[in-house]
Amino acid sequence: MQVAGKKVLVIGLARSGIAATRALAQRGARVTVYDMKDARALRAALGELANFDVDMLLGTELVVSPGEYDLAVVSPGVPLQSGVVQGVLRAGVTIIGEVELAYQLKSEQVELVAITGTNGKTTTTALIAEILTRAGINTAAAGNIGVPLVSVVEGMTKGIVVVEVSSFQLDTNRDFRPHVSAILNITPDHLDRHGSMEAYIEAKARVFSNQGPNDYTVLNYEDEVVRQLASRANCQVLFFSTQRRLSRGVFLDNDRIVVKLDRESVLCPRQEVLLRGQHNMENVLCAVGVALALGINPEVITSTLQQFKGVRHRMEEVGRVDGVLYVNDSKGTNPDSTIKALQAFSEPVILIAGGRNKGSDFTELARVIRQQVKHLVLVGEARSIIKEKVREQGFSNIEMVRDFPAAVFRARELARPGDVVLLSPACASWDMFNSYEERGDLFCQLVNLLEGERS
Repeated sequence: MQVAGKKVLVIGLARSGIAATRALAQRGARVTVYDMKDARALRAALGELANFDVDMLLGTELVVSPGEYDLAVVSPGVPLQSGVVQGVLRAGVTIIGEVELAYQLKSEQVELVAITGTNGKTTTTALIAEILTRAGINTAAAGNIGVPLVSVVEGMTKGIVVVEVSSFQLDTNRDFRPHVSAILNITPDHLDRHGSMEAYIEAKARVFSNQGPNDYTVLNYEDEVVRQLASRANCQVLFFSTQRRLSRGVFLDNDRIVVKLDRESVLCPRQEVLLRGQHNMENVLCAVGVALALGINPEVITSTLQQFKGVRHRMEEVGRVDGVLYVNDSKGTNPDSTIKALQAFSEPVILIAGGRNKGSDFTELARVIRQQVKHLVLVGEARSIIKEKVREQGFSNIEMVRDFPAAVFRARELARPGDVVLLSPACASWDMFNSYEERGDLFCQLVNLLEGERS
């Protein structure tokens, strides 16, 4: 894509918007940035763009006339149904996202791997990147994992980028074509944004929509929605399964990770994998499938599985205080993710949950809480909704607290040696924090404070 001299509108000045603006300006585009927040609220973002010649439309209504812009790049946090985006579309301006922009600007020698799904994306993306790095390949992880893809491909001439892509990012892709894609699972999430489960599924399916016969998609056979999507793929399909032997793919058999492609071989026993929990085994098998599609030596894959400890904010073991294990699962932002986290423990669990509801139904989570949780500590906007669902299941060990520090300190009071205090909110963080990372960081700081009190 040639952008020099083109008039480009960037909508939204969060991480991806800043990265897109910088990349476009460096290539000679005439960039205008729009954000509904004013300059005071965007002080930090504007500081990052201080050395670039871009126009700013901040804290005002956006009115776009036909022919005013050649292209618009919309941040994933801005809904396509919003009045801002719809106004741009009515003016006849083509809209793409930052991931699509990165795809159009990248070197032809940079190959992309795209990972999506409702849960497990970050862990799987990081694991694949670690496998490729250990294989001696110039590798980076980017996308929804926290680093804008366009900022990575800007400085990369050759190698592989493993991209975590959300449904919001996939919504704005047009030509984006990874060599290998993967869908881990699809369960209800972001329905407040997409409007229906069908629309959410369609967004996820876009990850392989442009792939061809020489490309691969790796799909979860045990997720019925994902399995049915295989018939729509125009690329080679490789399944993985935690529940059964497959005629072709990656699966568990007698607690061993087995690969069956041209021939069958065992990678390693399940107990040698460091990641805890059934949900992480899905992530592991998916990562194995992707690595095999990329031609990585099985010995490298195995050694990585035996050493990879996971990522921050996803089942992160923060430490032990007075015999109690504290686990940061702040990235558990929907009920299904929290269910999987709870099922990873045999120990008694004190669960800290709550935040902003994304249109989720907490009924199934409430059933699992009744079975798996010793005490439930609720905080944030959704606490009353979750409390109601949990009480319907006959569970009454519920604590309602006023703020996040109070949740951690109350959990400490309730916990006994041998218990687990698990932060897995089942909700977004936006009612109290700017991101799940900020929420998880505060949890870790508070746990460290508890350790300091003990010493």
